[in-house]
Amino acid sequence: MRQTAVVEAPSVLGLRPSGVQDAPAALLDAGLLRHLGAVWAGRVEAPVYDPRRDGDTGILNPVGIARYSVQLADRVGGVLGRGCFPVVLGGDCSILLGNLLALRRRGRYGLLFLDGHTDFYQPSAEPAGEAASMELALATGRGPRPLTDLEGRGPLVRDEDVVAFAFRDAAESAEAGMQPLPPRLHAIDLDGVRAAGADAAARRALDLLTGGGSGGYWVHLDVDVLDDAIMPAVDYRLPGGLTWAELESVLRAALGDERARGLDVTIFNPRLDHDGTIAVRLTECLRRGLPARAA
Repeated sequence: MRQTAVVEAPSVLGLRPSGVQDAPAALLDAGLLRHLGAVWAGRVEAPVYDPRRDGDTGILNPVGIARYSVQLADRVGGVLGRGCFPVVLGGDCSILLGNLLALRRRGRYGLLFLDGHTDFYQPSAEPAGEAASMELALATGRGPRPLTDLEGRGPLVRDEDVVAFAFRDAAESAEAGMQPLPPRLHAIDLDGVRAAGADAAARRALDLLTGGGSGGYWVHLDVDVLDDAIMPAVDYRLPGGLTWAELESVLRAALGDERARGLDVTIFNPRLDHDGTIAVRLTECLRRGLPARAA
C-alpha cells in the first residue's frame, strides 16, 4: 500500500477564524502521524483573512481561496507524484477545491462527499458569503468563475462522478433557498445510509463512483457528518448524524479501495474540544479508517 503523507491546510478563508485553523495541530498533537504510520508532507499557509464580502462574487476571500487552491494543489500533487496517499488536514471545507484541482490536473476523478450538509449554496442564498457552504457547488462548476474554473480546468468534478453521503440538512437548506442538487449527482442521505446499513451504503457509493470513466476518487470528510452528540466541536451544529462505528465502516470501505486517491478532514474545531478527548477519538477513527495504510 502507498505511504500515507499528511499535509496541513489550516485555511479558514471560506469560513472565519473560529478555531478550525487549529485542527491540524490538534490532530498531530493527538498522535495522528504515529497512528497512521504517516510522514509529514508540509503545511500550506493561507493568505491573510479579509472579513469583507467581495462585491463582484458575493463570496468572502475569493481571490485568496483561488490562490490557496493552486498552492494546495501543488503540494498535494507533489505527494501524489511521489506515489504517496495524501491526508489533508483542514481548515474549512473550501480546501476541497485545492485537493480536487490536484486530481483534475491529472484527468477525471470522482468525489465521495461525507458531510452533514450538502454545501451546495449559491452566493445569493448564503447569508455570510462563506465558500465553506458552497464548495460542492463550486467544485461542480456552479458559482462565480474565479472559483469554478481554476486554471481553466472547471468543473473540477462532474455531477455524475459525485456521491453526497449521509447529509441531513435537506429541510434546512430548502428553507434557506439553496439551489437543489442536480439530478445526475448521486445522493444518499442519512436516512438512506441507515436504511441500507453503513457498510452496504458505502459499497453502493463506491459502485456509483467507479462505474463510469473516472480514474479513482477523492474522499472529503467534514466531521459534522458525525452525530452532534458525539461531535459537538464544529461551528454549524445539526441534530443527528453518523456514529463513530458507522463512519469507521464507511472510511474502511472507501479508503481501503485501491481507487481511493486521497482524503481531507475539515471543520473540526479544537477550541470546542476543551479537554482534547474529541481530537483523540477522531484520530482513532482515522486510524481505523485507514487500516491497510497504518504502520
